[in-house]
Amino acid sequence: MTSDTRSLAGKVALVAGGTRGGGRGIAVELGAAGATVYVTGRSSTGGRSDLDRPETIEQTAEQVSAAGGVGIPARIDHSRPDEVRALVDRIAAEQDGQLDILVNSVWGGDPLTDWEHPLWEQDLETGLRLLRQAVETHIITSRFALPLMVARRSGLVVEVTDGNTSRYRGTFFYDLAKSAVIRLAVAQAAELKPHGVAAVSITPGFLRSEALLEHFGVTEANWRDGAAKDPNFAHSETPAYLGRAVAGLAADPDIMAKSGRALATWGLYQEYGFTDADGTQPDFAAHWAKNLEEQYGPLGEPL
Repeated sequence: MTSDTRSLAGKVALVAGGTRGGGRGIAVELGAAGATVYVTGRSSTGGRSDLDRPETIEQTAEQVSAAGGVGIPARIDHSRPDEVRALVDRIAAEQDGQLDILVNSVWGGDPLTDWEHPLWEQDLETGLRLLRQAVETHIITSRFALPLMVARRSGLVVEVTDGNTSRYRGTFFYDLAKSAVIRLAVAQAAELKPHGVAAVSITPGFLRSEALLEHFGVTEANWRDGAAKDPNFAHSETPAYLGRAVAGLAADPDIMAKSGRALATWGLYQEYGFTDADGTQPDFAAHWAKNLEEQYGPLGEPL
C-alpha cells in the first residue's frame, strides 16, 4: 500500500494536534491518499501557542491540499470541551455527519517533561499539567467525535504514543502519559466494537520531527550529519513514515482485526509495504535488537 493509490478518497479525517511532527506527517499522508483532513492545533497564523514554535495549522493544511487531499485548518485548544464540541458540530454540518478517521496526536509535553528527577523530586503541578495536556485532550476529543462514527457504524480512532510495550520510558509523568494513551485505545476498542468502529495506538521509531532536527543542528536535507552526535539518529524516520502507516491502517478493510492493539511503524511497513520519504524502510526495533539491547535490555514485546 502506498498513499498514491487514493485509497482514502471520499474519507473525512480529524487530526487533533496536526501542527507539526507526527501529527503533521499523518495529516499530509492522509491527504496524499485522498482524504479531507481537518487539521487542528493551537499554533496558527493568528498566533503561536505557549510552545512558541513557527509551525502552524495553516501550513499543515496547505501541505495536505498540495499532496492531493483537502486540508482544513481549525485553531482549537483540545483541553477546552466547548471548543472541541463546536469543532465536531462544524464537521458534522460541513460533511453531512461523516467522520471516518480520528487521530489523537495532541502532545506538546516536551517542555513539561523532567528527565532528571524521580517522581518525589519533580514539580507536581508541572507533571499533572503534562497529563492534562497529553491524556485529557485525547479523552475530550474522542468524547465529542466518536458519536459521528458510532452513528455511521464505521471508522478508525488512532492514538499516537511513544513505544508499544510496557517498558519504562525513563521518567514518571512521560511514561504515565504515553502508557495511558495506549490504554485509551484499548478501552475505546472495547466500547466501539459493537458499533463497527476500530481503535488502535501507534508509535513511530526515532521520529525526525522539526524540533529534533533543530536539536541536532541539521535540516532534513543534511539530517544524516546528526549521527555524529548520536549514531542512533542514522536510524530515525520522518513523520511521513508514521503518516503512511496510519494511511495504511485507515485503508485496511480488515482493520477491526487490529482494533485494541498497540502498533508500530516498524511492524506495519512489513505488512503494508510503504516506505519513508527517501524510499527506505527504517526498522527501529531491529536496530534496537542489534545495537542497543545488550546495553539497555530488550525493547519489550508489543502490548
